[in-house]
Amino acid sequence: MGRTGETDLSNLIPHMRPMLDPEPYVFCTFAAKTLADLAEYEPIGLFCETEGVTAILSVERARELGLADADWYRRITLTVHSSLSAVGLTAAVAAALGNASISANVVAAYFHDHVFVPSEDAERALKVLLDLSAKKM
Repeated sequence: MGRTGETDLSNLIPHMRPMLDPEPYVFCTFAAKTLADLAEYEPIGLFCETEGVTAILSVERARELGLADADWYRRITLTVHSSLSAVGLTAAVAAALGNASISANVVAAYFHDHVFVPSEDAERALKVLLDLSAKKM
C-alpha cells in the first residue's frame, strides 16, 4: 500500500475529531503466550517486545484471564485519517494532555491514532483534545 492520510499538522489538529470509546481496556503482558493463543481474547492491539507480548484487551476479556484488576484505560480515537509519516500530531496531543496532568499512551495504526488515557481522566482528556482541535493554528 502506498502512503495515505493527512501529513499537514495544520490540517490534522483542527480535523482530528476525537471520539471516546465507551469501553474500558487493560494493557496486559504475556511471557509465554503466542499471538495465536491471544487471538481468542480479541485484542484490539498486540505488540511483541523482548520481554513478551503486550495485549490491549477489553476489561471483560481481561477478566477471563484474571487480569481485570490492572489499571483501566479508555481509548480516544482521533478520527482524522492521519498518515504514518505525519510529524507532530503525537507530540501536540501528548503535550496538551501532559499540560492537563493526564497520562497518554498513543498507538498509531494505519488510518488513525488512538490515545489511551486512565479511565478516571477520560472525559477530561476528551475535552482537552476537543479544545486543542478548536484552537486556531
